[in-house]
Amino acid sequence: MRVTVTEDSVLLREGLVRLLAEEGFTVAGRSEDAGELLRLVDEVRPDVALIDIRLPPTHTDEGVRAACTIRERHPGVGVLLLSQYVETGSAVRVMSRDPRGFGYLLKDRIADVYELSDAVKRVGAGESVVDPEVVARLLRRRRAESALEDLTQRERDVLALMAEGRSNEAIAQRLVVGGKTVETHVRNVFTKLGLEPSLTDHRRVLAVLTYLQG
Repeated sequence: MRVTVTEDSVLLREGLVRLLAEEGFTVAGRSEDAGELLRLVDEVRPDVALIDIRLPPTHTDEGVRAACTIRERHPGVGVLLLSQYVETGSAVRVMSRDPRGFGYLLKDRIADVYELSDAVKRVGAGESVVDPEVVARLLRRRRAESALEDLTQRERDVLALMAEGRSNEAIAQRLVVGGKTVETHVRNVFTKLGLEPSLTDHRRVLAVLTYLQG
């Protein structure tokens, strides 16, 4: 199986090349930025392109955009995105177009040679591979969205004002209701979001985080 490696860190790039070669893959080329990557894939047409999500010059989403371009130009080329951090938005963005032949692994995971090799083979065979931590983050987000759907409109209004940093008194003034009514709405929000009283966690902050994630 022929692969290309795109990573701006020389040490990591050469380490990946060595690991892949030792696992029997043919490294058809290597590059360090998105422009060089696209030219390389156009030229060698690898089975799988390993791509760091954050590439020069801005180190934001160049790798993701390059991956989308590769999928459009060469649908038969598998793409395995690599990331230092969990970036669920990036994974969903690429997978939503076509999950076949797509993979997303955290860089911590590639230290396991078997896991890296297996991911490359599966992506090259047209399967999809997603890092377990990314899956867990997506599931947590989905649970948060489902919990938010259980809130009434007035409870959502209260939670939105909580997210703005408003106190219960300020919320009561804004919604023109009594303080006791706001307290009831806040308790309902905590209950529906599954936030039990705790000595170590601040339920108001956790409720706001759930709202922002959703």
